[in-house]
Amino acid sequence: MFTNSSTSISYIRTTFFALLVQNFGGTTIPLEHNTVRFVDNFSAGTRGSSSAEYFLDHNYAVIFMYRQKSLEPFTRHFTGQQFFDMLDITDNGQSTTITVKPDSVDVFAPILAKYKHARESQMILYMNFTSVVDYMWLLRATCECLTAFEDRAVLYLAAAVSDFYIPQDKMPTHKIQSGEGPPTISLQLVPKMLAPLVNLWVPHAYVVSFKLETDENLLIAKARDSLSKYKHKLVIANILQTRKHRVVFVTPTTSYEVHLSREQSLQGFEIEEPIVADVVRKHSEFININFNTDQRQRGSVVASK
Repeated sequence: MFTNSSTSISYIRTTFFALLVQNFGGTTIPLEHNTVRFVDNFSAGTRGSSSAEYFLDHNYAVIFMYRQKSLEPFTRHFTGQQFFDMLDITDNGQSTTITVKPDSVDVFAPILAKYKHARESQMILYMNFTSVVDYMWLLRATCECLTAFEDRAVLYLAAAVSDFYIPQDKMPTHKIQSGEGPPTISLQLVPKMLAPLVNLWVPHAYVVSFKLETDENLLIAKARDSLSKYKHKLVIANILQTRKHRVVFVTPTTSYEVHLSREQSLQGFEIEEPIVADVVRKHSEFININFNTDQRQRGSVVASK
């Protein structure tokens, strides 16, 4: 899958910006090599899929890493049987015609137009994962392809990654038998990917991570701890109960709130729209700072000669 995707990534290099979006879908922890049972962490993928659409609106090329069967850009708007309810089918014996119901055209057409534009202009590339091991290897391979973008790349690390896993050599080959009694399962900590990503894989990229907490008193401190430990640029911190209408942007020196008003929430606005707008603004500032620094360094070299 990734080999075929390399051509698309090469094409994306001709655009000004590149973006790696990771879906908010969770990762599974298989309990057997021939997997029948697994441990999962719940996440629908709402933030990642909606953010991808807004980054496309800002003319970013999107590499969309997502958990299989989680929400995806564009199709996320039509869940369950809703899509089929928008269609009519006509069979006259000679041919079958499927059309969009007139009262659904205004809803369906703009979303379809955006999807077609993104696909036909090769501005979005889909890559899926299921297990936490799949996720780690795919992330590393994708980062290797993004090194050429340097500071033009944004990594928007929104996946809900499992904290624990079972190493391959500790995993039974076949299905765990219930007749043998309650199993004893030993979980290991998942290796932290953010440190090598920031320092080795894409050291010049603009890296954004997310921090989800349930205790407001811990939120900013935990976000700052992450920035101090991993040396990336931005943490978007949120509380579980209010994550759909309020987040906090945390940098090493500042923090501020991005939120929807009650009226905006009632009207169906999405918090991801202002989130993405602020990330785009910060990324532009980051590029300008790097450009000015390079210019000063080049001037110093010329002056010294």
